[in-house]
Order: sequence, then C-alpha cells, then structure tokens
Amino acid sequence: MISVDGLTVEFGGTTLFKDISFQINEKDRIALMGKNGAGKSTLLKILAGVRSASRGSVSVPKDCVVAYLPQHLMTEDGRTVREEASQAFAHLMETEAEINRLNDELAVRTDYESDDYMALIEKVSELSEKFYAIDMTHFEEDVEKTLMGLGFEREQLDSPTSEFSGGWRMRIELAKLLLKNPDVLLLDEPTNHLDIESILWLEEFIKTSAKAVVVISHDRRFVDAITTRTIEVTMGRIYDYKATYSHYLELRKERREQQQKQYEEQQKMIQETKDFIERFKGTYSKTLQVQSRVKMLEKLEIIEVDEEDTSALRLKFPPSPRSGTYPVQVDGVGKSYGDHVVFQNASFMIERGEKIAFVGRNGEGKSTLVKCIMGEIPFDGQLTLGHNVQVAYFAQNQASLLDENLTVFQTIDDIAKGDVRLKIRDMLGAFMFGGEESTKKVKVLSGGERTRLAILKLLLEPVNLLILDEPTNHLDLKTKDILKQALKDYDGTLILVSHDRDFLDGLVTKVYEFGHKRVREHLCGINEFLENKKMENLHDIERK
Repeated sequence: MISVDGLTVEFGGTTLFKDISFQINEKDRIALMGKNGAGKSTLLKILAGVRSASRGSVSVPKDCVVAYLPQHLMTEDGRTVREEASQAFAHLMETEAEINRLNDELAVRTDYESDDYMALIEKVSELSEKFYAIDMTHFEEDVEKTLMGLGFEREQLDSPTSEFSGGWRMRIELAKLLLKNPDVLLLDEPTNHLDIESILWLEEFIKTSAKAVVVISHDRRFVDAITTRTIEVTMGRIYDYKATYSHYLELRKERREQQQKQYEEQQKMIQETKDFIERFKGTYSKTLQVQSRVKMLEKLEIIEVDEEDTSALRLKFPPSPRSGTYPVQVDGVGKSYGDHVVFQNASFMIERGEKIAFVGRNGEGKSTLVKCIMGEIPFDGQLTLGHNVQVAYFAQNQASLLDENLTVFQTIDDIAKGDVRLKIRDMLGAFMFGGEESTKKVKVLSGGERTRLAILKLLLEPVNLLILDEPTNHLDLKTKDILKQALKDYDGTLILVSHDRDFLDGLVTKVYEFGHKRVREHLCGINEFLENKKMENLHDIERK
C-alpha cells in the first residue's frame, strides 16, 4: 500500500535517519519504536505527507486514504461535538452536492452529441458509482457509537467543542479519523488523553475494524495488544521485526549481544593491526605489508553497537520519614461546582506503605480528589492527613513550575543529597539527559523533556506520601520501567492517577474507581479489577 524508498532526513547538520526503506501492507499493524529523539514522529509526519524528507520517496496509491493523528492539535471552535465528528463525512456530502449540480446542468443542456456533454455524463456516472458504493445510512449512529466509545456521554454530543479541554478535543479528532475508515491509520501517542475504558475500546476497534495501522505509543500493554510488527528507529537506521513488541524486545537483546561480540572482535583485530604497523613501520622488508594494513584500516567500516540499554539502572528514593498509620483518611467527602456534582460521600482510609491507583473515566473526579487531599480546593466532608505526613505531588502541569533559568544538571544538583549526589550523571542519563543534554537550560526543553525532569526531581525529595497524576504520559518505555522499579522499592505511601495498565500492573494492590458520582474501593490489582469490570459490563451491549 505505502512504499518507503531510500528515505533520508537531515537538518541542522545532523542526519536523523539515512536511506531507510520499507513497505506498509494491507492489514499490517505496526509499532514504531525507538528512544525519544530517534525520529519516530518525524517519520510518521513524512508518511502522512505533512513533512518532506531530504531525499528518498514515499509512494501512496491514488485512492489510498491515509489518516494521521498528531501528538498536538490546533482545533477550531464553532461546532458541536457531534457536528465536528461528522466532518469525517464532509467529502461525501461535497460529492453528493457535486452530483446534484452536474445533474442540474445536464437537465438544461441540449448539446447531446457534443464531447462536452458526454464528458459530463461520464463524470456524473463515475462520482455516483463511488458515492452510492458507500453505505451512508448509519453514519449518524456510527458517529454516536464512536464518540461514546471514546468516553463522551450522550448528553455531551450536542455541546460546543469550545467547552472541552485539549485532551477531549483530541478524542473528537480521533473519532473523525476512525469514522473515515482509512486504509492507513497513523497514530502518534493516541492513548495519552484516553482513560482505561476508552483505551480498551480503541484496542478492540483497531483489532476488529481498522485496516493498516502505524502507531507510536509508550503504553506497552496497548502496543502489545494491537500490533503484529515492530519497526525500530535507532541510530539513523531501522530494524523491521515481524513480531509483537514483547517478542521484539527479546530479538533486539539477541541482536545487541551479537553486535557487541562482533564489535569486540573487530576492535581486537584493529588493535593487533595497529600493533603490527607500529612494530614494522621502519622495516624495509615489511613495507608492503605495513602499507596494505594501513589501507585496510582506512577502508574498514566500524561496527556500531545500538544505544546502551540502561534499563538495569536502579533509581532509589531516599528513605521516607515515618508517618502515622493512616496517612489519608477520607470521610463523606464530596465536591460540586454549582449544580454539577463531581462525586459525593467518598469514605476510605489509606494505610501507611500502601500503593493505590485512582482510575476511571476522565472528568469523574480523580484529579479533583487529589486537589482536595492537597488542600488546593474546598470540599464537603472531612479529609485528614495523618501524623508527620510529608507530601510530594506531581500534577499534570508540574513541568511548567520548574525554574527556567537553571540547567538540567543544576535542577537536580540543587536537591540531591547524600550518596545520590554521586549518581546524578547516571540518573540524568537514565532519564535521557546524558552528556550535553544535562547542560541545556530548562527554558529550551520541550514539554516532554520538562515532564521527565520534573519527575526525576520529585524522586529525590524525602517524602512519605507520593501523589502522581498521569506521570507516564511523556516517558518512553525504558524510562517508565526505571520509574516503576523505583516506585516498587519506595517505602512510603503512593497514590497514582493513571490510565497506563502496564505501569500499574504489579505496582498497586488496591484500586479506587471513580464513576457515576461515586468512589468505589476494589481490594485487588489492576488486572483483576479490569477482569471484574469486563464481567460487570457483559450485559452492556453498546459498550461491548
């Protein structure tokens, strides 16, 4: 379907990737993997036709529909949610209007024998054939089903788009793409703005209804569930595996070990050759042999080993000061904005050392309850923090609170204490701030880079209640693994607001579900919770 041939991208004297070629075939479900900055999003933009390569070509068949969801959108206001999603069919409505216009023209013309008249008839026939081949009878139903699958309530569908946050607008855009029934769907971090239920719905849609899909995502469970092929972008080239993400990781490890072995053998040979040259360079009888070896070294292509895997690096929180037995006690707590009740009568106690997850659809009150715990907003009922509770809070806007005039290194150096100071460089490397990156000023960092730095800063503060609101949105899989291990080892109390099932799996032992203005406690991990939810929802045909 799409053929990529000899693609090269260069900018600012740097080659992002060079001479890469591959094909996207019908029914391919491809995960585009690689570390941040490897060029994944750039490659997706080139496939979508919104960016050009320095050299090479991308061939797309004329009638192939390609739909692209970028990470960041510029959206317009002026329509309702339903109207905006229905724009997916705008081209069909335009085609229908064009058919009607041409039929009106045919009705008044009398030059039946002319070439012009025959050309007009052919055009009407061609457009009509395409138009009537598409089943438009259920399009309103499809719009509603898709929007509700992505988390909208039926009563929200006729609200103006201007009432919704960027994350919800991203969902409307995603709905439009899915409704177009594209031949190739290009998705850049589609799960960042979705809750768990919507992610499960999108997974099911991609597996059962989508044609070819190329996705960039740091949600391992999502990637594993939907993809059958993995293309890794690394060090300016690609590796193409007919394998799921998990299987690709095993194959990649084997490849790297092989590269390392070949690299070491080559380095040994180079050193032996250099020793020979050095030893005999003044010896007349060995002149030809010396020259031959010099030329061989000049022509030698050095074996490269892919980026070092730092996932073995362990980050450790400083020991947390001891708090009271129940760091958080919630009794009959509720929050309303005017007539709108977010949740009511929430009552539970969190024990010292517990690791819990707040889950549920967006807008049901997860972040609101966190703000109540932090004392940032007024609420009904009683909420008590226990003895000697010291809180660190990672909000979704945390990145914007960093001091822009400090460098990355200074930001961490200012708060690191004790033995941790010896490992600052390692920690910065694990969070992709190695080498020159650590000397960058915070003001020049991207949103994703600031998020990573804010999380790393939080890891170094000695606290006993850690509250993280969607901490993994901008983290790549390797960094997420490092953070997850650090949180597993953390000896304080943890509250996690997250939609990332893989991140929560094995980390939390209790789930608080937000929905229908209530907060329900589930004494189990995330997988058991989701299995139970599936059983509860079996009767719900629409959601199924």
